[in-house]
Order: sequence, then structure tokens, then C-alpha cells
Amino acid sequence: MKLDTQAQVDAAEKTLRLSWVIVAGAVLFSVLTVTPLVQRVTPDGWGLTAPILPIVVDAAVVIVVRVDAIVARLDGEAGFWPALLRWLTGLMTLALNVGDSALKGDLVGVGVHSVAPILLIVTAEAGLKWRRAITTAVERIQREHQADRERERLELREREDRERADRERDQEVARAERERREAADRERREQEAADRQSEREHTARVAREEREHAAELERQREERADARHREEQDRADRERREEHARQEAVQKAKEAAQRTERERKASEARKASPAPVSAAVSTTRPTVSTLVSTTAHDDAPVKVTEAEARQAVADAIREGRSQRQVAALTGWSTGWVAKAFRDLGEVAA
Repeated sequence: MKLDTQAQVDAAEKTLRLSWVIVAGAVLFSVLTVTPLVQRVTPDGWGLTAPILPIVVDAAVVIVVRVDAIVARLDGEAGFWPALLRWLTGLMTLALNVGDSALKGDLVGVGVHSVAPILLIVTAEAGLKWRRAITTAVERIQREHQADRERERLELREREDRERADRERDQEVARAERERREAADRERREQEAADRQSEREHTARVAREEREHAAELERQREERADARHREEQDRADRERREEHARQEAVQKAKEAAQRTERERKASEARKASPAPVSAAVSTTRPTVSTLVSTTAHDDAPVKVTEAEARQAVADAIREGRSQRQVAALTGWSTGWVAKAFRDLGEVAA
């Protein structure tokens, strides 16, 4: 229906466009008819301006017809002044066309020359009414179509509402049944999950206890191994220090024996040669080295006097012997020898 209406409107518009043929013919006829009249009333030398007046009037007619067609198609109302302009241009065109014949008293000419202007005026008015009638009819048809579409839309909505209500009711029943089954399945899965979780926790607890026990055993083994390693290392360090101390004591004993032997030989040499008084005085007191040498060869060390012991400490500081050697050679305790070493060291400083 909508396509048929649009086709009819298009056909009417095409037909109304033929009115421009009438307008064009009327304009051309008006220019040819009015120009001689205007030339006769135009001053000499201005005859070329005669066609301007009919062209201006006919242009006004064309503008009025064209704008009225647009306004009518838009279902508008131009008002008083456009209507006045339309009738004035029509009447001016009619007067100009019949003016020459009327001045000559030619009634036939008046009738002939009034055909085109009257036809133009009537065609413009008819075209305006036709377009307004077409616009009104199209609007009415559109309103009817809109009403039909609205009715169909309402019917479709009601049908969809009924179908949706039926679907919702069916869905509600299905959802209730599904929820019941899902609740039963969920309860069963939860029970199974709880059983599996309990079993996993038991398995994990047993595995954790086994790992902790194994880790404890491994830690104990590592601690025992570390203890053994530390003991072996301490024993090796202790043996290494003792061996070093023994080697150092042997080396220093050898050096002391060699030094004592040299001092003995030197003493024998001094005894063999005549000695001065100072030498005799000095020989009256045995040297600490001689005492040390003598005690070193005895099975048990003999405790020398304190002066001799202090002399031995002084000699040991000068010669670089250890406190242990001085204590072993003089028979004094290691504490006394250490104190003597400190006292002589402070005096020397």
C-alpha cells in the first residue's frame, strides 16, 4: 500500500512538472507580445530596453510559481503577501498582453492575448491546490499507515507478552526442577568432596609426618656427621699444633744445646788461657746459659735462684726463647716466668 501511494505521488509530481511548459510558453508569448507595446511608449533611443519589463514581470511569475510549489509540498501556508504577489504578477502579465489590442479596440486580439496569462494564473492556482491536496492525502495515508503499524505493533507486543509469559512459566517450572536436581547433586558432590578432602588431609598428614620423621633422621645424621667432622677436624688441628709445638721444642732444644756447647767450649778456652781479674770475677758466678745447659742434661730440672731465673728470662727475651722453655730450664712455674717476662718487657720499653 505504501509503495502504491508513493508511486501515485511520484506520477502526480511528474504531471505537475508539465505546468512549467505552460509557464515557459506563457513567458515567451508575453515577451514577444509586450515588447512591441513597450517599444511604442519608450523614448527614442531606448527601444532596446523594451524586453526588460516583460522579462521582469515573467521572472516574478516564475518565482511565485516555484516557491508556491515548494511551500505547498511542505504543507505550508505562505500568507497574504505571497498570494498578493501571485495575483499582481498574473494581472500585470494579463494587462500587458491585452494592452496593445485593447488600445486598438481589437476585442478578438484582447481575447487571444488573454489566453496565455489567464492559463498561467489558473495553472499556478490549480498546481498550488493540487500539491496541497496531495500533501494532505499523503499525510492522511501516512497517519493511517502509522496507526496500522501501531496496531500491529501492539498486537505483536501482546502476542510476545503472552508467549513470554508462557515461556517464563515453563522456565520457572524447569528452573525449579533443575534447582531441585542441582541441590541434590550439589549435596552429593559436597559429601564426596568432604570425603575426598578428609582422605587427602589424612594422606597429607601421614606424608607430612613421614617427611618430618625422615627430615628429623636426616638432620640427626647430619648433626652426627658434622659433630664427627668437627671432632676429626679439632683432633687434626690439635695434633697439628702439638706436632708443630714438638717440632719447635725439638728445634729450640737443639739450638739451646748447640749454643750451650759453644759456650762450654768458649769457657774451657777461657779457663785454659790466663784470665784477667775481671774475668776471674765473672767466672765465680756461672752464667744462666751454663745453668740451663747443665739442667737441660739432667733427668729432673733443678730450680735455680730467683736472680738466675730473672737472668734466664732476660737472656730468653734477648735470644727469642719461649716462656715454656725458660720454665723447663729454670724449674720455676710458667706463671712466674710469664710475670717476669712482662716485668722485663715493661722495663725494656
